[in-house]
Amino acid sequence: MLQFSDLRSKATDCIQKYETLWGRLDHAQSKERLEEIEHDLSKPGAWDKPDELTPVLREKSVLEEKVSSYEALSTAKDDVEEWLTLAAEDQDQDILEALSENVNKLVSLVEQTELSTLLSNPEDKSTAILEIHPGAGGIESQDWAEMLLRMYLRWCDKRNWKTSYLDYQPDDEAGIKSVTLRIQGLYAYGFLKGEAGIHRLIRISPYDASGRRHTSFASVDVYPEISQDIEIEVKDEDIRVDVFRASGPGGQHVNKTNSAVRITHLPTNIVVQCQNEKSQLKNKETAMKVLKSRLYERELKKQEESKKADYSTKDSIAWGSQIKTYTLQPYRLVKDHRCGAEDGNVEAVLDGELDDLIRNYLLHAYGGKNEC
Repeated sequence: MLQFSDLRSKATDCIQKYETLWGRLDHAQSKERLEEIEHDLSKPGAWDKPDELTPVLREKSVLEEKVSSYEALSTAKDDVEEWLTLAAEDQDQDILEALSENVNKLVSLVEQTELSTLLSNPEDKSTAILEIHPGAGGIESQDWAEMLLRMYLRWCDKRNWKTSYLDYQPDDEAGIKSVTLRIQGLYAYGFLKGEAGIHRLIRISPYDASGRRHTSFASVDVYPEISQDIEIEVKDEDIRVDVFRASGPGGQHVNKTNSAVRITHLPTNIVVQCQNEKSQLKNKETAMKVLKSRLYERELKKQEESKKADYSTKDSIAWGSQIKTYTLQPYRLVKDHRCGAEDGNVEAVLDGELDDLIRNYLLHAYGGKNEC
């Protein structure tokens, strides 16, 4: 049975956090800038050169989502205060349940907004490009890579973020050989950048008739999709372009034309490929965009060499290099080795409930805390 005194204490604490947080937000400035952009776009001739409007429209989209999230936070606080007033007058269980629901919603929004204030780098707001590659171990690791793919897709669905495949290479027997996702959402790269690294799975293998415990590894790479206003020079003589037939489930077009494109950047040995479009030209354009994003991220990581969790220092997808371990046997636990954060509900994590783990790592890495 819900107790009004407990709910009032929780609500009061959360409102205090809201007020502290609200003072650090740029709500007024963002709203003013959004109105300024909308005014400029309404002027005669504003759309005469649509190509030049791309950076402005991108800024407008970011501001719209930011202002919307701020206003949702403010509305949630007002709702909690209204239910507090009602509950103080009538402590009926239905009213207390409504108060509890609204307090929990405010807590969640305060936590999300607090994280966004930590993501202050310009690239943090960018669309994210996420790659997953299985480690050594054949089917076991390939199946684990597919489990990670499902986990991130479910997490994105819960946030109403748009995802699309840039490259998908399934295995004929089970799992995936590699996958590249484009993830669109405010602070997509900022939230996901901490996922870059080696992920380890310990479980009883469904592919082992003897029922033995297996350890599998998969790597996750995350890059910010660079904006058109960021210049990354890629010389023609520094790349090799190969075309091949697309692979993947479904579609009459698959495996019939050489539409898939693979680009190798010779100076860095970075390899990217794209096969999601039927047009070879479009696949090449997308692959070049991914390549530039990877080169941009490479330069960013050069500036962060002092970070302990710098993924660019990884040697192999194997023992001793993992950032997270997902244990299904002999006990059930997900652990982030960088900050010690743990979650015993492994099934929920693998079903996309990643917010707590992501929040703990970001607070540890960027919030000036030594522990999660």
